[in-house]
Amino acid sequence: MGANTSQLSELSESQSIRTLIGPDATPVTVVPHTHIHSEFQNNPRSGNFGALVRVFLSRTKELKISTECQDQLFIWQAHNALFLVRCLLKVFIREMSEEELHLQFSYQERAPGTYGITHKLNLFHYCTVIHFDITYNILFEAVTTLLVLLSYQLFHKEVLREGLIYGYLTRGRCLSLTSRLVKTLLYNFIRQEKCPPAAHVLQTQSDGGGLLYGLASGVASGLWSVFTLGGVGSRPGVEQDQNPLPLSSQSLLLLLVLANLTDGADCPNPYRQAFVCVLNSSSIPSPQPHTFQINFNSLYTALYEQQKSDQVTLLLYTLLHQNSNMRTYILSRTDMENLVLPILEILYHVEERNSHHVYMALIILLILTEDDTFNRSIHEVMLKNISWYTERVLTEISLGSLLILVVIRTIQFNMTRTRDKYLHTNCLAALANMSAQFRNLHQYAAQRIISLFALLSKKHNKVLEQATQSLHGPLGADDRSVLPDYAQDLNVIEEVIRMMLEIINSCLSNSLHHNPNLLYALLYKRELFEQFRSHPSFQDIMQNLDTVIGFFSQRLEQAGSDLSVERVQEVIKKGAAALPKERLKVSTGKQILLRRTGLIIHQLTASHNCHLCTHTSGVTMVKMINKGFINK
Repeated sequence: MGANTSQLSELSESQSIRTLIGPDATPVTVVPHTHIHSEFQNNPRSGNFGALVRVFLSRTKELKISTECQDQLFIWQAHNALFLVRCLLKVFIREMSEEELHLQFSYQERAPGTYGITHKLNLFHYCTVIHFDITYNILFEAVTTLLVLLSYQLFHKEVLREGLIYGYLTRGRCLSLTSRLVKTLLYNFIRQEKCPPAAHVLQTQSDGGGLLYGLASGVASGLWSVFTLGGVGSRPGVEQDQNPLPLSSQSLLLLLVLANLTDGADCPNPYRQAFVCVLNSSSIPSPQPHTFQINFNSLYTALYEQQKSDQVTLLLYTLLHQNSNMRTYILSRTDMENLVLPILEILYHVEERNSHHVYMALIILLILTEDDTFNRSIHEVMLKNISWYTERVLTEISLGSLLILVVIRTIQFNMTRTRDKYLHTNCLAALANMSAQFRNLHQYAAQRIISLFALLSKKHNKVLEQATQSLHGPLGADDRSVLPDYAQDLNVIEEVIRMMLEIINSCLSNSLHHNPNLLYALLYKRELFEQFRSHPSFQDIMQNLDTVIGFFSQRLEQAGSDLSVERVQEVIKKGAAALPKERLKVSTGKQILLRRTGLIIHQLTASHNCHLCTHTSGVTMVKMINKGFINK
């Protein structure tokens, strides 16, 4: 290796490359156990790894000047050194403790067992280097190396709060760079810059750079092609098509891992504090620690444009949940459809998404629907020809009606497939938050609300019949154990039915005259509600429904028989204007209770079911494993 020069055209014939990418290849970070053990024992005395780190540090001293002068030599050398450091770190982290890793950075010519001062990588400075095409590689490498250092959590069941790496990242010199790093990572995500072409990563200098430099640049560019194109012989452009934004994606992963580190025993997570305190660039600067300003408009645009990935959905959730400034800004936007539509598309394709992604999208809707202004405005935004909604052609529909359709579809999918009680509770909580502000519901949305109630009613009757049969059947030792299951199922279904009745009741008592289509669907299926009129669990809620059904049924009878659809709608509109509002009981207490329930459920789901807050680092680390940045 290195004895002879190589050319890009020779890469496909290289035996080393063929071995590396062949079926029997050994991963670059996998070394026989005996060699690893020897390396661990000898390196603290030989100092080879520490020497490599010092080479990297010496090259980075000229990094800023090289960037300003567009001189690629030091950048190239620093990148290669850091790449080797990262590859070794992946092996070290998998095989040794943090204390042992600490010793790998140390070297003094002393007897075995005595070690010197640790050489810090201080990668924070390199993550914030000025972003040009020539610095793209080293920025990517610095971000990825930080992710590798944080991957210790993957190899421990308990949450690491007092580890050496955790202390290094949250205290000392790194603490003062917290807001700068978070800001840089956010801007890397906002820019969404593609990886520069291989030919432009390390260009041969034509103005006297020298033959040796030109040959080295060609080989380095070729190796970059191997890494970015997925290996020699693969279809060109495959990897770029799948992940054309490696720096943006890696920066986002690092950002999420840092923001979701657990609080230390004596100090809160400074990166989460930076998330909480970030301000719009047009706001007045704040003296609070870790505060910085960023362009919220650019961030908002990046959030909705890249919303297909669960990492971006998690970033949006984190900002909405923890940063009141960003939440206020998002809710004040007049183009909310740009953000809401990608979220709805995620829920619509629920069968293609993992449960974490679905939960995050649903909880984002739950947070948004806690705002009454949002609930009103979404019914004023009209949409045309939603291509991804294939169940029915919707030539024109309001954003609010589309949201209702997608949430109801998610509930029905959950009832028939996944059967997760937390999922439908969150869905119903979002509908409950919106119910008082329902306006001009699309006829299909109104039908789906009543159809969902019909499905629940049918399921209730089926479980009730099964429970009754089990009571009248012969009771054996095995039969008694079945009874509690029926009782529990019946209790869950009745709870869901009650929430549905609350939603319909809230709409009728607050905005009856704005929803003729819902009234039409309600009257068309009024027999569904007969069985719940005398049910002790629903009598209080059924009062308004009985009043509305009775009032409009009488109006329709007076209008005659064999009425057309248009005539029925006309009677409903006139009746809605004539119905005295004092006859309906506005159950604001129940509505507030539902909102609180939804908020509690969303917090419980985040911690218990989705692990959104405390275990996000684990979720993002899995993606790093899949991408090959970490081995486990």
